[in-house]
Formats: sequence, C-alpha cells, structure tokens
Amino acid sequence: MIQRFIELGQGYSDLYELITLGDNMSERVQHVMAFHTVLTNGENRTSVAIVMKPTQPGDFQPIYICREGIPYPHDLANKRYDMFQNMAERINKNIIELTVRPSGVFGETELFYQHLIGILRMNNYIAPLK
Repeated sequence: MIQRFIELGQGYSDLYELITLGDNMSERVQHVMAFHTVLTNGENRTSVAIVMKPTQPGDFQPIYICREGIPYPHDLANKRYDMFQNMAERINKNIIELTVRPSGVFGETELFYQHLIGILRMNNYIAPLK
C-alpha cells in the first residue's frame, strides 16, 4: 500500500477544497484529523487532514492536508476550524486530534510527512506496509 500526503495549502481556498473533498467523497473518507503543533516561534497552529480509504485497484491511500494553516482552536475558536468541524459532522466522522512536532523542525516537508505516516501507522489509523 502506498500512503501519501497531498498538501493543498494553508489558505481559505485550500480549506474550502479540503472540505469539498470530504463532502463530495464522504463514502471514501476513513478519518478526519487535526494535527496540533507549536511552531518554532511559539505560535500554536493546527493542520487539518482527511485520510481517504485506499483505492481499489492500486492500493493508494491519499491523505489530503492543509498544513499548519489554522490557529489552534482550543485557545481561541476560529471560523476555519469550525468549518472543518462542521464538515466532519455532516459526514458523521469524529475529528481525531493528535499533537505532533512542527514541520519546520524537519529538513524537508517530505520528512515531516513521513513522520506523520509513522505516527498514523503506529496508532493503527492507517495500515502498515505490506
């Protein structure tokens, strides 16, 4: 199985795209996730993601993400996270919240995503490699 993060971006239009994907392909959504982090400048931020069920055939499992583009919602409620939460409710999914290291501490964004894939596999949110 191939699991890969597909980064949409950090802005409102990217979040709208993520929400549209969740709404329009709700039958493929396996998990709705929020990755909370503290950036190197001390700012609390959240990445939101949708883990899709693997494709058949092909065994490709995309994980769509808006990386560190949302203020941490437990400090101060914000419209971006509320929109994401509303989408999760519409498709009958609970948001799985995890605290992770910020992407900036990794030499490359791809290493950050490999780190997240390891966390998701370890917690059985996605299948291990076959």
